[in-house]
Amino acid sequence: MKRALVSVSDKNGVVDFCKSLVKNGFEIISTGGTYKILVEEGIKAIEIDEVTKFPECFEGRVKTLNPYVHGGILHRRDKQSHLDQAKELGVEAIDLVCVNLYPFKATIEKTDDFEEIIENIDIGGPAMVRSASKNFDSVMIVTDVNDYAKVIDAIENEKNTLEFRRNLMIKAFEHTAAYDSMIANYMNKRFNGGFGEKQFIVGEKVMNTRYGENPHQKGALYEFDKHYSNNFKTLKGEASFNNLNDLSGAVKIASAFGSDNAVCITKHGNPCGFAIRDNLVDAYEEALKCDPVSAFGGVVAVNGVVTKELALKMNEIFLEVIIAGRITEEAQEVFASKKRIKLFEMGHDKLVLANDEKDFKHIDGGFVYQDADKVNDDEVKNAKLMTSREATSQEKKDMEIAYKVASLTKSNCVVYVKNSAMVAVGMGMTSRVDASQCALKKAKEMGLDVEGAALASEAFFPFRDSIDAAAAAGVKSVIEPGGSIRDDEIIEAANEFGMSLYFSEVRHFLH
Repeated sequence: MKRALVSVSDKNGVVDFCKSLVKNGFEIISTGGTYKILVEEGIKAIEIDEVTKFPECFEGRVKTLNPYVHGGILHRRDKQSHLDQAKELGVEAIDLVCVNLYPFKATIEKTDDFEEIIENIDIGGPAMVRSASKNFDSVMIVTDVNDYAKVIDAIENEKNTLEFRRNLMIKAFEHTAAYDSMIANYMNKRFNGGFGEKQFIVGEKVMNTRYGENPHQKGALYEFDKHYSNNFKTLKGEASFNNLNDLSGAVKIASAFGSDNAVCITKHGNPCGFAIRDNLVDAYEEALKCDPVSAFGGVVAVNGVVTKELALKMNEIFLEVIIAGRITEEAQEVFASKKRIKLFEMGHDKLVLANDEKDFKHIDGGFVYQDADKVNDDEVKNAKLMTSREATSQEKKDMEIAYKVASLTKSNCVVYVKNSAMVAVGMGMTSRVDASQCALKKAKEMGLDVEGAALASEAFFPFRDSIDAAAAAGVKSVIEPGGSIRDDEIIEAANEFGMSLYFSEVRHFLH
């Protein structure tokens, strides 16, 4: 008779799984809470100390760390010397191990009690998982409740192949690696400010993309904390590697304004249109005015619900991707005839941001890791007025919008906002002067009036030339971090032109 060792923290589905194992000729060995549930459900099971010939001890800290357990899992069935030694020692083979680990993540989310946290670090579980994984040639290792049906099917239909067990083994090592990484990251966060000698970045695969940035590169989407699984639904088309990067940038900007009816249009990860209005149709129309040329084939993030009326308006040009809180069925029908458009929703009335605590970028040979940048609302509200003229209430609102958009746009950048809509943007430039001039040049080409707009920069102006250019265009209010050795010149220039100048004293580079 084959033997299965079943010891799980997540009890979902375990009773039916064990019933199927017994039906297929398995003897069940179990521990603690799992054993109790199985017996209560009428499943005959052997308690672990009958196998170990040693009582569970130290308040459950030691129960499976035993040669009868690990010998039963690890001895090789293809070596006669192992079989002979197992017989000599009285070690019986364990052919299937079903283990998932103590809920460390759930524990740290609910408590800061370090003693309780320590007690929810699994020791015996990972040891059994690793033992079974190492001996996958003979042993099935099951760590995912979603695999129970698949495992029973393999047992019943002669699909328990070496390849099948190898795939279970890979998943098992991923399981223990992610578990240990989570513990190490938590301990470094608690005691080393989150920056220990090792940093582990663990993501769960959501899907493959057709390719990476280019067709000769492979690509896939991985997620943290089920963000995409819970908040990303494909309605039409297939998200590419580049689409995902672009829509991430668009969603960050559009969702940065809470419940406001905001629409952001991006191209290659940078905003080319943004507006807030009383309704989303008007917001989209205003956002599009900023740069309809770049918007062609772009990505649109709608902080709300795409209705049929909005869909008809958006359908007037070619858009590659639309992501929204929701997209109604009537709106989806409007887009049905457009073969190339891709539609995604988040299943909520508004867009949902993951709000990751950390950020990292790949560099050649490694990665740089940092706290995620956040733009706090009080940065604008508490910004210091540096000139004699104070901004009007509308100018302050425009400054807040421009400041947030600039903070989420590639440096060097400047953003011009008028009446809650972006009218000019220059981004990703090697000089802030170029960014200012390019933005104004584009606005002129689009026939947009910058007179009375608010200007935001994500870092300080090193010289007054950008202020001179803004004044010439009719800008009335400016917000920037300040901190230049020439701040006095900047302030003097703003006063000279009768402009409002505010320093937030917080820089937001985005490289």
